Amino acid sequence: MEPLLFLCHRLPYPPDKGDKIRSFHILRELTRRYRVHLGTFVDDPADLAHLPALEALCASVHAVPISPRLRRLASLPALWRGEALGLAYYRDAGLAAWVAALQRAEHPQRVLVFSSTMAQYVTGEDWAAVRRVIDFVDVDSEKWAEYAARKPWPMSLVYAREARRLRAFETAIAARFDASVFVTDAEAALFCASTHTTAARVHAVENGVDLHYFAPDAARPSPYPAAVPVAVFTGAMDYWANVDAVNWFAHAIWPAVRRALPRAEFWIVGTRPGPVVQQLANLPGVVVTGRVPDTRPYLQHARVAVAPLRIARGVQNKVLEAMAMGLAVVATPAACTGLGASAPPCAQATDDAAQCAARVVNALADPAAPAGRHYVDTHHHWPRNLARLADLLEVA
Repeated sequence: MEPLLFLCHRLPYPPDKGDKIRSFHILRELTRRYRVHLGTFVDDPADLAHLPALEALCASVHAVPISPRLRRLASLPALWRGEALGLAYYRDAGLAAWVAALQRAEHPQRVLVFSSTMAQYVTGEDWAAVRRVIDFVDVDSEKWAEYAARKPWPMSLVYAREARRLRAFETAIAARFDASVFVTDAEAALFCASTHTTAARVHAVENGVDLHYFAPDAARPSPYPAAVPVAVFTGAMDYWANVDAVNWFAHAIWPAVRRALPRAEFWIVGTRPGPVVQQLANLPGVVVTGRVPDTRPYLQHARVAVAPLRIARGVQNKVLEAMAMGLAVVATPAACTGLGASAPPCAQATDDAAQCAARVVNALADPAAPAGRHYVDTHHHWPRNLARLADLLEVA
């Protein structure tokens, strides 16, 4: 098999959060076709234990451990250099040297970049003749623009600046690379409109769900108290959009649910909850778990999954996984934008707090399993969707 360079901003294993789920499945598909050389960062010390699993898959792995706090400080000079903070955050001399050495030794003719900030390692003229494909996943510059609209001054200025600088970089990369990939047609269209990139070079490759893994199992024990109706939120709790979502739900929606169903509980299941999320556990009927080894019991034995995201890009894995587990979902329109027009009514979209509370109450009181699993199998099958990405790498 021929060599391929895969650059990814976060160690793509274990697949326990949105970007890592997508990057892991991409990596696994690539290793079936190429000798993959993986360059990546490790921002969670616990993930270092998983390096052997990736080394068994790949021809080589260069993983750079980083401290997010120190990286944020080190990236501040980018403010007066006129570049995006994210580029400085993911700039590493050791990784750059490894990429250069790999090019001299292996001469890879295909490169896949996951996340725009990793493209900086393969933008030189010596890479111009190499087939380069970038998976932007989402339009990150739009995410920063949304943050700017919601954050108070002075952070609103910082986020607005990041949106502008990153959009300029995204535009330049799309012009240099052979193909740009996004997680939905809507994200691809938004990118074309905001950067004036030719649509013929922009493509959508949707996420999938491992239906063998995310499947109900009668032998799987419940983590919840007996006979307690539970609404569950799953997601990385150090991600600001998730923090904003559960905070809004717990304060604006959950009290109305508890008035209707006093024994109901809202479980927030996800790694690294900060002080804002931890304090929610002081509210009646709210439970914050922190990291759990497996989210499937929490999905299977809940009566409804909630996805009250007010800022969301692309498709939400938490929504797809809940549907795959046969669970009803109550979500905001932002969290459902990645679903197709044929999505079943199990994903109920509303951003009205009173209406959201009423739908959660109905789902808690009547936990009938909707037919979301068939939709996920039809539209979000990993091998079928990733075949499109493989084709883009192979185009001469």
